[in-house]
Amino acid sequence: MAVDTVPAYAQYRSGPAGHAFNEAAFRYFLAIDRRRAERSPRSLLLVLASIRQGHAAHARLSDTTAAALFSGLGECVREVDFVGWYREGRVAAAVLAQGVKASIEMRDRTKGRVVDALRKRLTAADTRNLRVRVVRLGGRVRA
Repeated sequence: MAVDTVPAYAQYRSGPAGHAFNEAAFRYFLAIDRRRAERSPRSLLLVLASIRQGHAAHARLSDTTAAALFSGLGECVREVDFVGWYREGRVAAAVLAQGVKASIEMRDRTKGRVVDALRKRLTAADTRNLRVRVVRLGGRVRA
C-alpha cells in the first residue's frame, strides 16, 4: 500500500479514550510494526475484538458500540501501542508491542484484561456476543 493512499489523520472519534485509525491507516501501521518485529526478537500482540450480530454477516457496529470497543481497548494500550479498525465497522483491533517473549500466559493475561475492560462498557447483549482474539506476531528467536 502506498503511503499517499493512506489518509494520515482520518480517524474514528472514540470519545475521551482517544482516537482509532481507520482500516487503511491501521493496516499500514500494522504492516510496518510487523516487519520490524520479524527482524527483531521483539514480538507484537494483535488484539481483535468483534461482536457477533446474529445472522447479519456484514452488519456494521453501531457508533455507540464502536465507541465502547475503542474506549475499552484504549484503556489497555500504552502510548507506543495503537488501536483502529481491522475490518472497518466490524472488527476493532489493537497492536501491543511486547518484550522478547509473548508467552501463552501473556496472551491469556492480555485477553483477560481486554475482556474485563470491554465488559464494563458494553451492554449485556453485546457482552454475550463479544469475541476477543489475541495473536502473537513476529519475534525472531535468537540463536
